[in-house]
Amino acid sequence: MLPADLHAAEGQLREALDAALAAEPRGRWTVELRFEGLRLLPVALRLAADLRASRPDLRLLFPDAGAAALAQRDAPELAGLLASFGDERRRQRARQQAEAGGLEASESGATVARAPQDPGDGNGLLVLVAPAQSEYEEVEALCGEHRGPVVLLNPSLEDAAVGIGSVARQRRRGFLAQWRSAYALVPQLASALRHSHPGPWELYRLDPDGFRAVASFERRPDGEEQERALSDGAAPGLGANLRALGDLIEGLQN
Repeated sequence: MLPADLHAAEGQLREALDAALAAEPRGRWTVELRFEGLRLLPVALRLAADLRASRPDLRLLFPDAGAAALAQRDAPELAGLLASFGDERRRQRARQQAEAGGLEASESGATVARAPQDPGDGNGLLVLVAPAQSEYEEVEALCGEHRGPVVLLNPSLEDAAVGIGSVARQRRRGFLAQWRSAYALVPQLASALRHSHPGPWELYRLDPDGFRAVASFERRPDGEEQERALSDGAAPGLGANLRALGDLIEGLQN
């Protein structure tokens, strides 16, 4: 069911994320709260604070050093968990160099002491905050080198500007295809879309007496599927027809 407010939505998100990580501990998951005007930083910090008890290996990552510094200022008690995408890539390269050095020492016959696991061992939980299309290559490299679970909070890695080209098709079939939704709450003009793992996608219509559930889907419904469900199966309107035409053109280009 739809949450009553942001606090309830965050509670649903955490429950769904816990279920997703339990089902696939090294999975690639997305969580979305698409409220217009939402201040995402407080949401991300509250999520990190809640996860820290059960996930001491957590790293909460921001697109740039400025955003990471702002988060550290607002939550000094979490400062050790907060960094930028670039910081994490540097940690990964340092770990690779250390592992390569350890391998060389082992092959030379020297005794090599294995360091205990810590948040930098490549197996911890990473939460990336609002990764955008402009960070696509950095995010792809970061996730590719990480051996543990990764969660994207409100990602926007797809860009309409490259939505119908060969680059977009390659991304959808490759890196973007790895991700599954743990939680999504997407308010729309007169409806809302919700998903909470492991349940179905749920579509709600805004009626005069409030939101009413109208349909459920095994996968995320596209615009035409939503409009058909919202209109109780009636013939789609002009907006849906235009979207269908766009989908047809993209399908022909694939």
